[in-house]
Amino acid sequence: MVQGLKPHYYSVSAAILSLFLISCSSTNELSEKFQQSQTPVSWSEERSNADVLLNAFDVNHDWLAQLETPQIHQFVALALDKNLQLKQQVFAVEIQKQQLIVSGSSFWPSLDLSLKNSRRKLTPSTSYSSSASLDLNLQYELDIWGKLSDADRQSNLEYMALKASFEQAKQQLVADVVIAWFAVIEANQLTRLYKQRTDNTKQNLAIIESGYQQGLNSALDVYLTRNEVNNELSRTTDQINNQKQTIRQLERLLGKYPAGTLIVEADLPLLNSEIPLGLPAELISRKPSLMASWYQLLAKDSALAFAHKQRFPSLTLSASLGDSGTDLGDLLSASTLGWSLLGNLTSPIFNAGKLEANEEQSRLALKQSEQGYLDTLQSAFSDVENAVARESSLKQRYQMMVKAQENAIAAQTLSFEQYQSGLVDYPTVLDAQSRSYDAQSTVIQIKNQLLANRIKLYLALGGDFSSAAVSDKTE
Repeated sequence: MVQGLKPHYYSVSAAILSLFLISCSSTNELSEKFQQSQTPVSWSEERSNADVLLNAFDVNHDWLAQLETPQIHQFVALALDKNLQLKQQVFAVEIQKQQLIVSGSSFWPSLDLSLKNSRRKLTPSTSYSSSASLDLNLQYELDIWGKLSDADRQSNLEYMALKASFEQAKQQLVADVVIAWFAVIEANQLTRLYKQRTDNTKQNLAIIESGYQQGLNSALDVYLTRNEVNNELSRTTDQINNQKQTIRQLERLLGKYPAGTLIVEADLPLLNSEIPLGLPAELISRKPSLMASWYQLLAKDSALAFAHKQRFPSLTLSASLGDSGTDLGDLLSASTLGWSLLGNLTSPIFNAGKLEANEEQSRLALKQSEQGYLDTLQSAFSDVENAVARESSLKQRYQMMVKAQENAIAAQTLSFEQYQSGLVDYPTVLDAQSRSYDAQSTVIQIKNQLLANRIKLYLALGGDFSSAAVSDKTE
């Protein structure tokens, strides 16, 4: 079992390497296969030579600094201070920190003071009997098998797991805030585009109605344009509602009341830089969620050791000092003080298989945690691979849609000019307008998807949003 470690004296990042080495030599279950056999040498996605070279470098920390808009930095600071879910995790860490005191107290003797005073009537006589006692009791269990150390180690590992989970929650919150901020910017741009579509359609309607009154256009063109105006008004109303929903989502992350009134003024930046991926093996000791899963696995290992040693004899030392008399004033007299010292050795003999079942239960829980750790590890690798592949796909789509947007806008202008010249009918104009606005909407959406995917890739790689937070972990 894991031996000789007091994790609460170390930071999370400083202890992870020692825990790996200790655990690998501690039990058959926790061997190097957890880190080596499940970890690929490099990422599987095909890349150019320049991308392969990026693998040799560490991932970007302090990625939030790349966003130069002051508002997003203010929002992140506000979320870290006010987010309600993050505050719950803060209390969870503090609760587990108090559990360290509880588990550590088992290494110290317990000292209890007892004061008793009673008065009884003796029947059938009318006399009374009084008694008083004062006792000071000391009890101490010797940790001859390391059982108490295993219980204390389990509490420490659970505390470290919660701290690592809290770090992951902070990174996730910052990523969610940035993604939600970009979503609001996207919603703002789409709303402006939809309003522009509505205004252009209204202008077209005015031109066509004027032409109809002059006998140049048909009534069908008027009806089709009026229908298109109503459609655009409906789409704009729906988009305004979506805009308010994205704002409310951001407000919730910031710990504010979701009134949908938050004002965001910014543009969607275009990211052209490549991101260093590091090596898959580095992800194990860098990503907080993987560290938390590993600490939880080691805690299960300590729980198994504790359950096993519960079947061994335990040795307890007891000492007491006390006095008794008929009156409280007679207590603590040097002539009547009594003391005792007792060594108590107890060993379980028969308990209907209870202790054996507890040990087997702990062993199965350890096996279950092993599979959970492996699943978490593979999910972490999958998140990176998916984000890398999606970024490549989105970049290609963005380039193609920018060209499509240029062609669609040109086709929209040309179709209306040809309609006014009588070369094409109005449905052709409507089709060209629809293609133009759809292309413009898609460009905005893909641009935001690129940004959101980049943030998710930072998160999947374990890149921290703050360089200061990274230095804190390594101190």
